[in-house]
Amino acid sequence: MPSADPIRSVPKTQTAIVAEGLGRVSVKHDAPVPFLGPDMAIVRTVAVAINPTDAKMLDYSATAGAIHGNDFAGTVVALGEDALSSGRLSIGDRVCGFVHGANKLRPDVGGFAQYVGATADLLLKIPDNMTFEEAASLGVGVGTATMALWLHLQIPASLDDLRTARGNNPHGQNTGAFVLVAGGSTATGTRAIQLLKRAGLRPVTTCSPSNFDLVRRFGAEYAVDYHSPTAAADLRAYTNNELAYALDCITDAETTKLCYDAIGRAGGRYCALEPFRETVTQARALTVQPSWLMTLTIFGRKVAIDGEYGRDATPEHRKFGVEAYEAVQDLLDEGLIDAHPVKVMPGGWEEVIRSIDIIRSQGLSGYKMVHRVA
Repeated sequence: MPSADPIRSVPKTQTAIVAEGLGRVSVKHDAPVPFLGPDMAIVRTVAVAINPTDAKMLDYSATAGAIHGNDFAGTVVALGEDALSSGRLSIGDRVCGFVHGANKLRPDVGGFAQYVGATADLLLKIPDNMTFEEAASLGVGVGTATMALWLHLQIPASLDDLRTARGNNPHGQNTGAFVLVAGGSTATGTRAIQLLKRAGLRPVTTCSPSNFDLVRRFGAEYAVDYHSPTAAADLRAYTNNELAYALDCITDAETTKLCYDAIGRAGGRYCALEPFRETVTQARALTVQPSWLMTLTIFGRKVAIDGEYGRDATPEHRKFGVEAYEAVQDLLDEGLIDAHPVKVMPGGWEEVIRSIDIIRSQGLSGYKMVHRVA
């Protein structure tokens, strides 16, 4: 049986990006390699992707001494007892996923490290035709999109619908319900659009006109310029005033209002990726049910973050996450999931820190920054 510690080929210390305090990280060459729990895998990292949350959480609730970062891709080098006995993963598998970086309860776990301690059943095996850099863009996007669509919005489609790929013609028109994805050119936006399309629903979206081709390639049926003063009216007209589901991947006052104005007369559900402006949502308090998503609950453990971002342990979210990742794995195996466009940035760990600064100061649209670190 496997040991409770990483196998001998994995060192005890590693190079990692570690939080020093609010807004500050540095490269450490003596960070601990994560302890291998029974349900975990140790992954030797090849590529990491940068997310807005890498800057937001660092500036909001940094844990000094904790390894930072979320999205990664690499090769499995060790498996815990439960992960090994499940037979789903093997040593040497190419995988991608995300972790709760900068976690005060597990400071040895973070995506920006040579060795990542990951929840094994929330890893995706990378298909042969996908690079590590491309795969690094999937983890957070898959977790966020599936939880938002199925748990929060409760879209009228099941994970089985996703598995059977009812909407497997990306250029055909489905007959299911309309779902709005505001911010469709973001990594979560393209992921949500593609999953909706594959599940047989009708994704409509907002983005810059320069990204219309991108969102249509992922399966958007209709796209409008989010800057247009008639964007909400155009969406209402296209959806025959029947839109009942809206995912807001941007979550500022303007996009919340746009989503609320686009939702049809009968109302529906709205899901944001950040706390939303209640002054906006009160306008339709009787007909639209709002919520906002904390993706880290997918691991089923307590989210020990300050203020409104903190969450109690939610084992049912872990159960859902496993089912969702299994469904997405089926699509990956069939070549039915595309990676979000990536921009491979130069340099290694020091340059990752510079990319965190970039995403702190400017929003990215249409691509995700990725670094190859091994």
